[in-house]
Amino acid sequence: MKRLFRFLPLYLAVILFSFPSLAQEEAKKVLPNGWHLMDKGQSGFSGISLDKAYQFVKGKKSNTVIVAVIDSGVDTLHEDLKEVLWRNPKEVPGNGIDDDKNGYIDDIYGWNFIGGKDGRNVTEDSYERDRVYHAYKDRFEGKEINDDKISKEELVIYKMWRKAKDELFAEDESVDLLILKMVYQNLSNADSLLKIALGKEVYTGTDLEKFQAPTEKINRSKASILGLMKAYEAMEVTNKEFIGDFKSYLDSEQKKNKAKEVAPENFRGNIVNDNYPDFNDRFYGNNNVFVDEKSAHHGTHVSGIIGARRNNKTGVDGIADNVRIMSIRAVPDGDEHDKDIALAIRYAVDNGAQVINMSFGKYFSPEKNWVDEAVQYAQDKGVLIVAAAGNESFNADSLIHFPSRVLNNGITVTNWIAVGASGDLSISQFTREGTKFSSLTAGFSNYGKTEVDVFAPGMRIYSTVPGGNTYGNADGTSMASPVVAGVAALIRSYYPDLTAEQVKDVLMSSTVMTKD
Repeated sequence: MKRLFRFLPLYLAVILFSFPSLAQEEAKKVLPNGWHLMDKGQSGFSGISLDKAYQFVKGKKSNTVIVAVIDSGVDTLHEDLKEVLWRNPKEVPGNGIDDDKNGYIDDIYGWNFIGGKDGRNVTEDSYERDRVYHAYKDRFEGKEINDDKISKEELVIYKMWRKAKDELFAEDESVDLLILKMVYQNLSNADSLLKIALGKEVYTGTDLEKFQAPTEKINRSKASILGLMKAYEAMEVTNKEFIGDFKSYLDSEQKKNKAKEVAPENFRGNIVNDNYPDFNDRFYGNNNVFVDEKSAHHGTHVSGIIGARRNNKTGVDGIADNVRIMSIRAVPDGDEHDKDIALAIRYAVDNGAQVINMSFGKYFSPEKNWVDEAVQYAQDKGVLIVAAAGNESFNADSLIHFPSRVLNNGITVTNWIAVGASGDLSISQFTREGTKFSSLTAGFSNYGKTEVDVFAPGMRIYSTVPGGNTYGNADGTSMASPVVAGVAALIRSYYPDLTAEQVKDVLMSSTVMTKD
């Protein structure tokens, strides 16, 4: 849900406390839990018709498929995941010895590339745009650069720096921090009153809608929060998550504003302590793939979509029925670093992953060559990479989103499938400007005729979240990507002789074309 307030229209901030009409709007059709698995003809919801797939392979033998989830971590004790997590068969747990001699000690469930050997872990990080701007500011700021008089390598760096500067200081992307702070304070105050009135600390939009406010003051508080929850299709999200996401959005805008003047803190370097420019210095990190509930929220949700234990009458059903989830922690709250992603891909390939899910991305990649080499390595080993297309409503054909299938040498790898997010025509959505529309394509999703291969359900996806026995909804191309990764694992499980390219072809050929 981290994308929820990414393009918060300022008109919402201005009219935050005039929501009674929106709060009293006729209830819209709600996507039920697990709708992404359903069949359009049978349920009316535009899911992936998973039951039909299992009917098709009924009676066939399946093989276990390892899916690497490069993400923020996973709750290794979750009731619906602990039985499907990959466990390194060559490693003895907790003995402090690198039993399999792969360079990573006690890598039982996978590896944490953003952890320190002292046990500390990176949770927050800066944005790549800000890192690029400050890294080369002294080199280029205030100087006239003649494209014809510098080397090709220098020109590439200069253009990247120029783009970072232009985006950082773009006026049309600026947000009034005063308004955002006021909105956040109003939300917090309303939430405090509602928690007392409801008699509980945690509630959802659905709970709030049923609540009869005893006073006009509490009714205004209800209307303000309920109005935003309805506007952002977040009725099943808890107040804690909803307001926490708004705070994260506010923090990110404050961070952006600060980055115009001050270089970002070296969060990763201060903890990981590797020699970052040396790609051969690769055996850093630790084996803690969970860290904490907040950090592991995204990765746990993604993992459940792919392979939460099926038919156990608990929580949710994942897509693949014979899968092992390899957790590789490389994505902080902020932009990932190229070195960590490159090594995460290599780790996945070297340890037997046949599918890699990558629900992350950014728009600057200063060490792209490292990632390119890892992606090429995965292709050479027959590993399918499934990647989220991004949540900025951009045309991906005209704006490169990293990691990318197009390598710096001009080669386009064939083991890559980029996934946009779909929803359901019954669900009203909002553009950045606040205009309502209905579409199968999620309004936040990036799109493109060449750079986005398929769309998969990515709105209100119910899955596992940290807490041992906890579940929740989230949306984004981050949720659509594991839907495709789960189907890819299902295909490879029952048809192990298919190549990565053939699996991709099956996925693309089996999609339903729409005019939407």
